Amino acid sequence: MQNCLGIYIENNVIKYAKVAKERDDLKIESYGIKFYDNIEETIKQIIEETYSYKIPICTNLSDEQYTYIDMFNLLNKKDLAKATDTEFELFCNDNGKNKAAIEYRTLQVPSLTDADKLTTIYTYVNKSSVVGRLKDLSGGNVASIVPISLAIPLLNNFADGKNSVIINIENKTTVTTIVNGLTYKVDIIDNGMEKILSEIAAKENSNQKAYEICKNATIYTVETASLQVTENEYMPYIMSTLYSIIEEVKEILAKNKIEVSNIYITGLATAINNLDLYFQENFVDKKCEILTPFFVETTNIKLNVKDYIEVNSAIALALNNLLASNKTVDFKGETFKSKLTNKVSTKPQKENKTAKTQNKKTKSNLIKMDLGTSLDFIETLLIRVMVGILLLVISYSIAAKYIVNKIEDKKDETQIVIEDTQKKIKDVNADITKVNSKTTEYEERILKIEEAKSERNEYYKTKNAIPLLLTRIKTVIPDGVQLLHIENTTGKRVQIKAQAEKYEQLGFFIAKLKTDAILTNITSDSGTKTDNVIQITIEGDFPEY
Repeated sequence: MQNCLGIYIENNVIKYAKVAKERDDLKIESYGIKFYDNIEETIKQIIEETYSYKIPICTNLSDEQYTYIDMFNLLNKKDLAKATDTEFELFCNDNGKNKAAIEYRTLQVPSLTDADKLTTIYTYVNKSSVVGRLKDLSGGNVASIVPISLAIPLLNNFADGKNSVIINIENKTTVTTIVNGLTYKVDIIDNGMEKILSEIAAKENSNQKAYEICKNATIYTVETASLQVTENEYMPYIMSTLYSIIEEVKEILAKNKIEVSNIYITGLATAINNLDLYFQENFVDKKCEILTPFFVETTNIKLNVKDYIEVNSAIALALNNLLASNKTVDFKGETFKSKLTNKVSTKPQKENKTAKTQNKKTKSNLIKMDLGTSLDFIETLLIRVMVGILLLVISYSIAAKYIVNKIEDKKDETQIVIEDTQKKIKDVNADITKVNSKTTEYEERILKIEEAKSERNEYYKTKNAIPLLLTRIKTVIPDGVQLLHIENTTGKRVQIKAQAEKYEQLGFFIAKLKTDAILTNITSDSGTKTDNVIQITIEGDFPEY
């Protein structure tokens, strides 16, 4: 089984993922995000926690840049290498850069505009940056250093052949353009999570807390705005930065003139909920989705895929080493290995023949002396005892060493099991907390739905009550009684104004309302008589149907 520890380093934050490969199967054994003050101590801690003391480490460059030059593909390998170096030297001269202080690597792909040419992608960085990165990882077994923008496409095999872009929103944002499964362009946007985290941390005094706030933040699009329960005071910081990134991505897509079908979003910003929906709202003609490692089984409910996605950059770096990809852009080469300037060569000296002969004679005499005299019983016994003791000591030493090694192995295994169990308990507790939180949230939503349902039923009940009341009154109202006004005053309460020439007619009408249960809790006033017409006000409640 092969293993690799991917470590993605940025200002104040480190992502790591330990990936194992057995035949064609890939598995993420451990992963996480750490905010640091002392980078070397934090990396040492990660190596200890993941048991990666001798495991190869693949890490990223810092502040790399890109340029592109087209060359004829008819050149042989040697001439192409010379032309590549010459073109980069001209680029440095034209842009006022010191080539001696710069380390560069190249990636060559077929030109999109000329079938007889290759597009050479140059990625370059100051040598001091690479030396600094090796110093940061001096406690580990660094196997490769590659640009994250060229490693991130390894998370998806792009088998459908559709043109895509990967928007990796880390401290800065990189936009990697994929055509026919090959990387053709990398654009860098200075805006990113660093701005969001720093603005929130300025109030919260903690990058870790700022990151947790982002994890709990939810973007509500036009379609989901009605689901918003509470307002997040930090959303303006998040939305302003994301809006700026989207506008720059639109400019990049227009400038590159490559028709793109899919947009994949990855990076630290994927901690923000509904990020893909927000991008989809702004790129309606493209399919926008979160970039998920191709080997992660998304149907497994026990798998916290969102946490995996947040460390996509570290997973991609580990895959780069396990899949032996991007060898031409690996900055961990002989340039940065320790070289010996003086090679030491030793030759065995010939022995002096005379001395050699003398030694042989001496040894021969000693042997003859040892064997020439007979041993008495005591000497023989002592020799046997000494040999027995020697064999016993040797046997004891071997057995003791074997037992000690076994004990140490068991201690290591026990410690691994203990730490793994503690980690799983911690994960379970975290899952329980999340489930309880979601349960409370869903109970609140159910309560609101029930209240809305009750209000709706009450509305329809009241809406149909007046016509039904009129229908029933029509069957019992006596001749001579005239209805003047019916009003649903409050809730189930209804007020009826009626008139007649005789009190008996109105009394009979009130009695029918009661006996036929047309209204309940009926009250009425004494009425007023004007011009031989008596007006009366009757109040009562709608009955339960």
